[in-house]
Amino acid sequence: MVDQYYQLLFRYAYRLSGDRADAEDLTQQTYLVAQKKLSQLRDMSLARSWLCTILRNLFLKKITKKITPVALSQTFDLPSEEKMMPELTSSELQCALKDLPEDFRVPLLMFYFEEKTYKEIATELSIPLGTVMSRLARAKSFLQERFSSLSKEETTIHS
Repeated sequence: MVDQYYQLLFRYAYRLSGDRADAEDLTQQTYLVAQKKLSQLRDMSLARSWLCTILRNLFLKKITKKITPVALSQTFDLPSEEKMMPELTSSELQCALKDLPEDFRVPLLMFYFEEKTYKEIATELSIPLGTVMSRLARAKSFLQERFSSLSKEETTIHS
């Protein structure tokens, strides 16, 4: 599982925490918890989701003790049907997600990284389904506006 999921978990941890050292710690802690609780994973096809859930829970526990800024060094790969700007620099994406409130950022990352359904997000975050839908819509809208304004700025600069 380490070979198969390490890169995914590290990127997810980095996107949540914004710090390389914290991401490494979160990833390592995820595998430690997973090793202790491996008997709970009955279906290996669910390992990705299970590991992402462990990582997210560790992160959420950590931020209740200490608020950390979110920073990214890689492009946030959203499906093309979301009509996001396809080529963003890491810093542009980092700034956009940093400005996105945590209440919107966590469900967004759960949706795209963990591939959770709206219902699963609602259950795991203990919030109503309508709230999940609203937060995801607001997060996507915020990012679309942010990315389209960056695109307009680039066009103006290059003209």
